[in-house]
Amino acid sequence: MRRLQNMQRASYQAASASSALPIIAVVVVALNLRPALAAIGPVLDRIEAASGLTSTGAGALTTLPVFLMGLGALAGSSLQRCIGERRGIALGTAIIALACIARLFWFSRVGLLASAAACGLGIAAVQALMPGFIKRHFLLDAGRIMGLYSTGIMGGATLAAATSAGLSLLLGWETMLGLWGVPALLALVLWHTSSASEAHGHGVVSGSVNAPPLWRSVRAWLLLFFFGVGTGAYTLVLAWLPPFYVELGCSEDAAGYLLAGLTLMEVVAGLAVSAVVDRFPDRRGPLAAALFSILAGLVCLVAMPLVLAFPAMLLLGLGIGALFPLSLIVTLDHADEPASAGRLTAFVQGGGYIIASIMPFAAGWLRNHSDDLMQAWVAMAVGIVLLLLLALRFSPGKRVI
Repeated sequence: MRRLQNMQRASYQAASASSALPIIAVVVVALNLRPALAAIGPVLDRIEAASGLTSTGAGALTTLPVFLMGLGALAGSSLQRCIGERRGIALGTAIIALACIARLFWFSRVGLLASAAACGLGIAAVQALMPGFIKRHFLLDAGRIMGLYSTGIMGGATLAAATSAGLSLLLGWETMLGLWGVPALLALVLWHTSSASEAHGHGVVSGSVNAPPLWRSVRAWLLLFFFGVGTGAYTLVLAWLPPFYVELGCSEDAAGYLLAGLTLMEVVAGLAVSAVVDRFPDRRGPLAAALFSILAGLVCLVAMPLVLAFPAMLLLGLGIGALFPLSLIVTLDHADEPASAGRLTAFVQGGGYIIASIMPFAAGWLRNHSDDLMQAWVAMAVGIVLLLLLALRFSPGKRVI
């Protein structure tokens, strides 16, 4: 009897370890989806001086990847059909690793822009395929795994922002950027190992053949605009908050720590939303709270950026971190069944990321022509006010498809 119990216990432990490995792989892959973007901001002035990039070109280092994230979301179903989720995620992770490593040797203006575009392609592939992989392979625990995946994304941004200035002083900014290829390679190995331990072959879940096209739905476009402008706040802060504070006299380390603290607050807010959102079937209250938090943070940046640096970091981080998952939850609220939800989410994220990609580029253009980022924060505040008015229309019970 004791021998049988020991065998059962060993079998349970082996099953637990087997199921834990894919979860760990999902989180480790997620950790590599933002460092290529977040590591640039704290050392952007040094990159501009060394590479000859203008502020507009520097903004493109964030704009290009985010724009390609949008295209990737729109092409996600085609990519899934062509190469499958596992191989597609592996390919995307490999592209991120190679693009980062290329920055060790190709750090000219052209090289930086090319590697940014390549990183965007890799991130786009992973982001387009990972939600479907999670829904299909963690059917009974998809919500918790999605929460871990989102937390991993924001955690990677926090780590990159906190360490980039120090590593660049120690090793040089080119080496610092290139080193982010190493954890991506480790993620690729872990992903391959976890995939090899799982069964192969999962069918593609197709949507309704006779579903009406989403571009005819006004509500779908409103959701797209809402997600795009809200995510634009994240890309704008990610690209330009550290250079803004360096211009005001802060050190690169201090500016990097501000961005790291902000992204850490995003992690906290995202976890909080996952814990309490079911208590609010009418999402307009949490949406308003998140938007007012972002607006208050922007007011701090415009009014007294040095004196109110800590409140600005806290308010922006909590607001942006809550708004991202809430935007996706509200989008899913507007669909009646899983296939429709997938179509609507792809439409909203695809167009939304394309809108969001404009923000850092536009801020760079403004900085080029006025030597000041204050106008960018004011423009973003106007966008948040528009989102507050738009959020009033997202009442419960309305559907797009």
